[in-house]
Amino acid sequence: MPPFALNDFLPYRLAVAAARVSRAFERRYMAETGLSVSEWRVMAHLLHEGEVSVREIEARVDMEKSKVSRAASRLEADGMITKVVNPDDRRLVSLSLTDKGRALMDKLIPMANTFQAELKALLGPDVDQFDTALSTIMKDKL
Repeated sequence: MPPFALNDFLPYRLAVAAARVSRAFERRYMAETGLSVSEWRVMAHLLHEGEVSVREIEARVDMEKSKVSRAASRLEADGMITKVVNPDDRRLVSLSLTDKGRALMDKLIPMANTFQAELKALLGPDVDQFDTALSTIMKDKL
């Protein structure tokens, strides 16, 4: 059996790279807004999708339901989102951005776009191939 080289193991490298990128972006928006990673992900998803359930966010952003629920509770308390309980099944809750939440996202999206442009510049001429590879991984159910 060949020796195992952790630093060459693609799943490990992807996880470390994703964590580093996430932390770097978090430092920027947290300084500006105080949002946590979970809160940012919930709000970004709501901006993109409109009204959705906690379950949908959990599946889409690959976050545990409890983290999504806690983030949603904090965002609701801050007036950033609204929660609507399904009258037929009280376990189902739909979330949507408030005007205050949309206004905050209007400030954050240019910051996100700038961060993405910087990251793409760092990746250089291979960025399109990298993007295609990431899309393949994200579409495939490994």
